[in-house]
Amino acid sequence: MSSLSLLLLLLPFFLLHSSIAATPPSVQTLSTKPTIFNPKLPPRTLSSSKKFEGSSDLVQLRYHMGPVLSSAPINIYLIWYGRWALPQKLLIKDFLHSISTTDLRAAPSPSVAEWWRTVSLYTDQTGANVSRSVVVAGEHADLKYSHGKQLTRLSVQQVIANAVRSAPFPVDHKNGIYLILTSEDVAMQDFCRAVCGFHYFTFPSMVGYTLPYAWIGNSGKQCPEVCAYPFALPGYMGGGGPGALSPPNKDVGVDGMISVIGHELAELSSNPLVNAWYAGEDPTAPTEIGDLCEGLYGTGGGGGYIGQVMRDREGRTFNVNGRKGRKFLVQWLWSPELKACAGPNAMD
Repeated sequence: MSSLSLLLLLLPFFLLHSSIAATPPSVQTLSTKPTIFNPKLPPRTLSSSKKFEGSSDLVQLRYHMGPVLSSAPINIYLIWYGRWALPQKLLIKDFLHSISTTDLRAAPSPSVAEWWRTVSLYTDQTGANVSRSVVVAGEHADLKYSHGKQLTRLSVQQVIANAVRSAPFPVDHKNGIYLILTSEDVAMQDFCRAVCGFHYFTFPSMVGYTLPYAWIGNSGKQCPEVCAYPFALPGYMGGGGPGALSPPNKDVGVDGMISVIGHELAELSSNPLVNAWYAGEDPTAPTEIGDLCEGLYGTGGGGGYIGQVMRDREGRTFNVNGRKGRKFLVQWLWSPELKACAGPNAMD
């Protein structure tokens, strides 16, 4: 998490958690398995330990006695804010459904479900693990931009309140996650400048209930070089490295969103009320299981390298398989077993 994000989180009026820093790495790499294409690997010194990059005995990730989303299934309530094309909706929902797709014929290894296994290693004080079952339990389309095209961290809670009243969504205290996805013409407070997504829980004074939620924006037109990296590159990187990677589903904005969605869902499930799994002593600015591995997508990653990932015959870059032949590029997560960043596409 960037220092800018931390400063923003300390504003007393907005005690909200921002978990995606918007500063992109400065270098990238490509690699594949099984069709190997690897124009620029990181120096061996970055991965000579034979462990997952990011491993450290100095990371003090601790459990703070709060709940995790252990009851099955985890119900995701989608709020489509603004105008979304049907193929974009289907792509995001296929990713969400892939989390629970364990059939290797439907989603071969390395799969989204195997990636989620790292999240499921986290437990509450009773020993119950984060659920491996995730479903889309409801959807609501806010086509009329009920709170305009410029949202704040507080007004997004009013968007949830509207959806709960009008969808109608149930008030799912135990199993629910409310996921607000804003279209590419919607601006959010601090979007692009400091965050690509954030999660927290609703205030009863705003929504009437305490509900875990996350917001992620489509950066396709606003800042793809920041929030859809490495599918788009900032101007200062022109001519450096192998160039922007080809998105696995040919949609720079939505393919970039999916890694952010995965990051937020992993943290919401392991720290829904910001009192469960995180590092640091300040619950208003926790470092969570996605923050610890930001920018890492494969073995050898670190120091600005995304790590060794895969490339299909059409040149599209990915590191996990989903259902219906979908492919995705999602960041690695901190494993409580390995005490390191981990992903199913690891090559060591």
